[in-house]
Amino acid sequence: MSLFLRVIASLLLLVSASTSFAADSLRAEVGKPLQAAKDLLTQKKFKDAVAKVDEASKIANLTPYEKFIIDRMRGAAAGGAGDTVTALKSFDSALASPLMSKADELPTLEIMVGLAYSGKNYPKAADLLRKYRTDGGNNPAVLALLPQVLYLSGRFADAGKELSAQLTAQEAAGKAPTEDQLQLLASCAIKQSDAAGYIAALAKLVTYHPKTSYWNDLIARTATKSGFSNRLSLDTYRLRVETGTINNAADYVDAIELALQAGLPGEAQQFLDQGYKSGLFGKGAATDLDRQNRLKAMVARKTTEDKASLAASETQASQLPNGDGLINTGLDYAGYGQFDKAIALIQKGIAKGKLKNIDEAHLHLGYVQLRAGKKDEALKTLALVKGKDGSADLARLWQIRLGAH
Repeated sequence: MSLFLRVIASLLLLVSASTSFAADSLRAEVGKPLQAAKDLLTQKKFKDAVAKVDEASKIANLTPYEKFIIDRMRGAAAGGAGDTVTALKSFDSALASPLMSKADELPTLEIMVGLAYSGKNYPKAADLLRKYRTDGGNNPAVLALLPQVLYLSGRFADAGKELSAQLTAQEAAGKAPTEDQLQLLASCAIKQSDAAGYIAALAKLVTYHPKTSYWNDLIARTATKSGFSNRLSLDTYRLRVETGTINNAADYVDAIELALQAGLPGEAQQFLDQGYKSGLFGKGAATDLDRQNRLKAMVARKTTEDKASLAASETQASQLPNGDGLINTGLDYAGYGQFDKAIALIQKGIAKGKLKNIDEAHLHLGYVQLRAGKKDEALKTLALVKGKDGSADLARLWQIRLGAH
């Protein structure tokens, strides 16, 4: 049911229940047209009901009670007729009356919120929602409108703050945020040119609604953050393969070349195979096919050479004063699917110490552990990554991918 239809249903309920007026408190000349208006409202003849309320309002010397009932009836009739300006003005008058009971105040405010929203009077809707909450209103469906009306009023910072508070409460209660809520949060950040806030919203989106488009945007924005190290480009491609966000042959070519530059021909072969499996390789212009074929031949040659020297590389790495060689050799083994061997070597390298970058070492260990299917171990390792060079950002994305909120 649309918001407008819900408002109409509430107005009719208000007429049938809350506006049952005491006949002995109304003069006959006032009560007669108001009773007719009430009957017309139940028939959804709103414009005719407005006319009857107007007839009652023109009677001289109205008592406070008569004016109060007229305001409520006009609010209901005008709201049903689509005249939200008159409806809100009438309900405002009724709310200001000492005759408005506490029992009727919150339902009336709910109706007014709906009227203001339907009438695109978003600042009014925001004010009403705050009053509703302050006065004890707690209908989640009503309160959920507050970030929306603040956003539509151009108050993006307030909307983001309000929505963040609501989402925090939802998550604490074990309720996942909706995709619409998180899209609104992301839009609030965009409107404020808040890059960090937008990335945080995307992280929530891939956590609860992991669409490829969200992952693609999140990884791209993470990799272009200020301070993100170029050393992590290959790690970025690893994550893109995992999330299915490589959609062109050029990216696979880049990934293959980066793996070869890192001395990891086995991993280059994995990227190459994925390129063909995805259908992105093996077609296109003659120049593209030629490049792919040359890369294929180079990868085949490099893997043959690498496999023949892998054991010697391991021995040589063990003799170095630091653990970086062991970590690189471990990654090399991982490229050939020898994950247990790879994990052991990387762990040995970390234990040996004197590393160029401990965070990068933990990031790579976590990656190999997850490739080995050791999810719990991978999560523990990735939690150790604290680097400000982008490694911690990538580690967090891997944690989200593994299902850690």
